[in-house]
Amino acid sequence: MREKIELVCDQITKVILGKREVIEKVLMAMLALGHVLLEDVPGVGKTTLTIAFAKTMGLDTRRIQFTSDSVPSDVVGFSVLDKRTNEFVYKPGAVMTNLLLADEINRTSSKTQSALLEAMEERNVTVDGQTHSLPVPFIVLATQNPVGSAGTQMLPSSQLDRFMICVSIGYPDFESQVNILKDRSGGNPLDSVKPLMSCRQLMETIAQVEQVHIADEIYRYITALTEATRAHPMVQLGISPRGALALARISRARAYLDGRSYCIPEDVAAMACDVYAHRLLLGAKARFNETSAADLMKDILRQVEMPVLRELR
Repeated sequence: MREKIELVCDQITKVILGKREVIEKVLMAMLALGHVLLEDVPGVGKTTLTIAFAKTMGLDTRRIQFTSDSVPSDVVGFSVLDKRTNEFVYKPGAVMTNLLLADEINRTSSKTQSALLEAMEERNVTVDGQTHSLPVPFIVLATQNPVGSAGTQMLPSSQLDRFMICVSIGYPDFESQVNILKDRSGGNPLDSVKPLMSCRQLMETIAQVEQVHIADEIYRYITALTEATRAHPMVQLGISPRGALALARISRARAYLDGRSYCIPEDVAAMACDVYAHRLLLGAKARFNETSAADLMKDILRQVEMPVLRELR
């Protein structure tokens, strides 16, 4: 299956030029059954990246464009009375899919945002007291624009904690921008994207990722990083156990993509900022010094000693 995963990356890099690292990180999160928050300015390809993943992996996908008047029933669905049977019938919402594109998730109310909480954590939704299981896999790829606050509603910490990683695509480099202009003049590159995997094959790959070995030293390294965030003087709220579990899971996925059946400390260090930074609630001292969460994580990674594995399996 690893060969197919490489083909997935190769095809998407033909759509999102010059951003293979970001593409691989999103893929790692998907292989770890984690949700992804794409935070960037408009027009850099957040939505295009999501659609490319959906088409390449042959997943059922739905898109919900969040606006100020979006309501929770748009997300989870609702019940209607069937006059023939005199019973309430569940009408599925946007979450009844494998890959949910939650576009501009910070453009809607906190009440609508919270409708995703149960779905993202427990993979089911409850409507009128009835619980409905979501398709397997269920992954959320959400986008938000961090620039400007007009008409936006910040995601609460409880919801940010449910996103495995938060990444930014960023502007393309000079040559990539030239190639984008040339590609778009001949049509939409998404039209050439073809399914390379099936849902069943994706689940088989996810099962293989779960078998990647993590040594006790790696678990202790993850715990040390987690404890360091909680004890840091500039951090008001450190990393939760959910965040530590997310780092372990995506470290397995990184090892798998690298062709290994075991994790190394570099897997953890490489993903720590993407997994932890958006979860940190900074204190007043950090805000006063204009220190970002990413800067704090880099500082913590320098302070916490990386273990040396005695045996690689």
